[in-house]
Amino acid sequence: MPTPKLSPLIDSGTMPLAARMRPRNLEEFVGQEHLIGPGRLLRRAIEADRLFSSLIFWGPPGSGKTTLAQVIASLSRSHFESLSAVLSGVKDIRQLVSEAEARRPHGQRTMVLIDEIHRFNKAQQDALLPHVEAGTLMLIGATTENPYFEIIGPLLSRARVFVFHPLSEAEILVLLRRALQDQERGLGTYQAEVDDEALSHLAQMAGGDARNALNALELAVLSTPPEPDGGIRVDLGVAAESIQRRAVLYDRDGDAHYDTISAFIKSVRGSDVDAALYWLARMVYAGEDPKFIVRRLFILAAEDIGLADSQALVQVAATAQALSWVGLPEAQYHLAQATIYLALAPKSNSTQAYFRALQKVQEGGVTQVPLHLQDSQRDGRALGHGRDYKYPHDYPGHYVPQTYLPAGLEGERFYEPGQEGAEQDLISRWTRLYRSDPDS
Repeated sequence: MPTPKLSPLIDSGTMPLAARMRPRNLEEFVGQEHLIGPGRLLRRAIEADRLFSSLIFWGPPGSGKTTLAQVIASLSRSHFESLSAVLSGVKDIRQLVSEAEARRPHGQRTMVLIDEIHRFNKAQQDALLPHVEAGTLMLIGATTENPYFEIIGPLLSRARVFVFHPLSEAEILVLLRRALQDQERGLGTYQAEVDDEALSHLAQMAGGDARNALNALELAVLSTPPEPDGGIRVDLGVAAESIQRRAVLYDRDGDAHYDTISAFIKSVRGSDVDAALYWLARMVYAGEDPKFIVRRLFILAAEDIGLADSQALVQVAATAQALSWVGLPEAQYHLAQATIYLALAPKSNSTQAYFRALQKVQEGGVTQVPLHLQDSQRDGRALGHGRDYKYPHDYPGHYVPQTYLPAGLEGERFYEPGQEGAEQDLISRWTRLYRSDPDS
């Protein structure tokens, strides 16, 4: 195996602990065992320096995407370059391609890491495409966003997508302890003693992000005054101050946004009030637009509760009004009240009847309105519009059987009454009308 080279992205001196402690080889790499565990395809390809297709690394921050790309670079005989999609443009790509083409006659490949590749627009990705296709560049793209949405299809089809998972607390603990012991790149020279419960807190609060955990550990150690014996002791209180806010994986335009609101809605639909409150809290904590949450509750109140409890819609409407009047943080009470009410409310999806009717309209095309239902105000006398219409209020119970559906659809039933809550009170009337209807 080639001697590991220092990645060009790693410097010494004043760099943050997380950057200094980046693994230099596969043995030091922690996590993503499903990708680079012993015997895995990607690991075998890296060790044999046989990566012939471009790679897309997709996963949350701090899960090792950029680090693994640097490890690949250190083990490969290819020339390695890196670009940040935030800072680079088409001009930088052209310069990179020009230099790569100059190396090809000498038999040297060019491998390029593009960090946050999802930030490249279509034109920038198009500029990469022919050179990736021709093999001039071997691309490693790192992204926190779903590549199937953020990367153009032609470029994606020429790459293998590898999904990274958040690191477990146990894996983060390995990295924290390693950093405390490493005297060359880590904190070993500080003689720091960190309580087990403090380390566990950092690992738990990091949210699967190794960078977050390591930087919090560095802050805890460097901000703690030495003891008389020269040692530094970090307890749980110091650790808690160093990582005050848990890093919640949430992007208001990405997968986490849609996955979390999906979990919230499904929890309310499933009447799990505790889960519903948890997902609500996670969204509000992460900065989700509360109006978006209320809009989804409006939909749910009619789609999943409906006539089983018509007050559900009123509750959401009141919450929307409260939100506009008081705003956050006080409106958290109103969001919580609406969530609890809807989660505990009886459920009915009988409003799906509309979509069954819509399907019939789409399948049947244009139908004629029955003559007795047509407007009689314009030409009723001449054409007979509205003739023989029976005005329900003229009959006992304000109801009279007559045909309301167009010809060919007589007897069609779209509404299926729910069996829960207040909708049960409507069933007896609905059943009575159904039995007395001449089309039934």
